[in-house]
Amino acid sequence: MAIKMKSVVTYRASAACPTHARTEIPVRDLNVVIDEPLERGGSNLGPSPTEAAMTALIACTNVIGHKNANRLGIDLGEVTIDADCKFDRRGVLMEEEIDLPFPAITLTVHCTTSASQEDLELVGVETAKYCAIAKLFEAAGTALTVNWRKTN
Repeated sequence: MAIKMKSVVTYRASAACPTHARTEIPVRDLNVVIDEPLERGGSNLGPSPTEAAMTALIACTNVIGHKNANRLGIDLGEVTIDADCKFDRRGVLMEEEIDLPFPAITLTVHCTTSASQEDLELVGVETAKYCAIAKLFEAAGTALTVNWRKTN
């Protein structure tokens, strides 16, 4: 008899905040550090919160893209992802409240592969259905574009 995994789980974290700029969050057996750069009073031990959000999107695209490619029998080959992220800093600069801090993000997923461009576009369509971080940005109103490109 197969064991059914829970569909909805609860993540919990208890973070230490040793300075105004640094947050240390235990995750599994890791200690994730989110920090500000030196010029903003941090110790530069990790990405800023907004940088962490963008890098989470890139990483989620990578993970879910590979899962979908595997499910579809498509070899992505070597993958690199470029990001172009528009960020309205007025909110974090405390100038004014911003409803949409990330108005537009474009990711370009470069795959050095023998797969066709059409296969890569199919992986992209499937990845858009399942990437949790992409769903968060889109639900917030970010114009998210993810281009899957075959490179030689």
